[in-house]
Amino acid sequence: MVISGWFVALLLAGVVPIVVTNDPRWLVWWLGIAVVLAAIDLVIAASPRRVILTRDVPARVRLGESVAATLVIDNAGRRTIRGVVRDAWQPSAGAHPTRTRIVIRGGERRAIRTGLTPIRRGERRAAHVTIRSYGPLRLAARQATMNAPGAIRVLPPFHSRKHLPSRLAKLRELDGRTSVMIRGQGTEFDSLREYVRGDDVRSIDWRATARRQDPQGGQLLMVRTWRPERDRRVVIVIDSGRTSAARIAGEPRIDTAFESALLLAALATRAGDRVDLVIFDRRVRGRVQGASGPELLSRMVDTMATVDPELIEPDWGAVPGLVRSVTSQHALVVIATSIDAPGASRGLLAVLPQLTRRHTVVVSSVTDPDVLAATRDRSRRSEVYLAAAAERALLDQSRVAAAIRQLGGDVVTGSPSDLPPALADRYIALKAAGRL
Repeated sequence: MVISGWFVALLLAGVVPIVVTNDPRWLVWWLGIAVVLAAIDLVIAASPRRVILTRDVPARVRLGESVAATLVIDNAGRRTIRGVVRDAWQPSAGAHPTRTRIVIRGGERRAIRTGLTPIRRGERRAAHVTIRSYGPLRLAARQATMNAPGAIRVLPPFHSRKHLPSRLAKLRELDGRTSVMIRGQGTEFDSLREYVRGDDVRSIDWRATARRQDPQGGQLLMVRTWRPERDRRVVIVIDSGRTSAARIAGEPRIDTAFESALLLAALATRAGDRVDLVIFDRRVRGRVQGASGPELLSRMVDTMATVDPELIEPDWGAVPGLVRSVTSQHALVVIATSIDAPGASRGLLAVLPQLTRRHTVVVSSVTDPDVLAATRDRSRRSEVYLAAAAERALLDQSRVAAAIRQLGGDVVTGSPSDLPPALADRYIALKAAGRL
């Protein structure tokens, strides 16, 4: 039973006859009248439990996008339900509106549409629906909360896909689909063509030149063209430990790692390479293997959607074995983690020699733009101390980056918006250099 504001207003209205008559007995009579009217209203009100609830919820939505979820209410009773429905979605699902007024006659059906604009990744759930059914006088209402489970999976937004067309154009250029060809160790022979000014003289094929004669009696120089090798292996290892929970520029580090991994995977699979994903701290939190094309990105976003950082230190000693379980061939191993402090990176540095011995290793780390901004403002004493702390943080990052390069790895850093395209550019550079 729920008392409405109209019942309170009815009680307050009893002050008028008490003041006019100056008779305290009016208080008892008025209270009795109000209670009787509320009881009659409650008896006449339709039962909120005599309904059948059905949900129609989209299976997936990208973070930041909006979808509509539908709740269908069937009134199985004879009386008309007049009241309010509250659909109890999690706050992070971004449901609007959360309360809807309804009037459903006996035997009729009503569909309620709720907009969902999630603000967090993962499974956003609705467990219950609360219906409050008022009587005709709206003095009192019956209320019931019923189970009506529903869920929607919120996927990473993949904002970095806007950089994909420009990077694919570079790949097409490397692949020989334009007039520009490359030459280098680890590339595949593509075709022969006539020499033009500006070509590398080391690419001249003298045997083909000797077999080819100019119809006008001269000698035609033939050069070899090359294209990047295909079917290479790219293994992306994302650190889901405690440092990935830090928020940089309004988003967790792990979300930036997801954006970088999605852009790199989309680029590499278009280049004909095989991409594998492992999300790891002390246990494998997610794995994608054996997928290619559109299936690869679909499986990756599904795997990433439900992964949240764990407030534990990652077990870096298990990473070399984890990479070996994915592939025994030479591969590009991309490790998305934090290199902010030498102490926290000690475990990573210890296992890097095992990885660089067989693979090309790139460490990807997001940097905080606020730290860079703090180094420029020294107008007051407090800003000077803040700038000194920021400079020390940048010095620690550079020390860890230098140690990674000394051990044979490579480092890509950038702000949350700059890191995904920077990592994609490094992949293209490795392709062009024949290192992949």
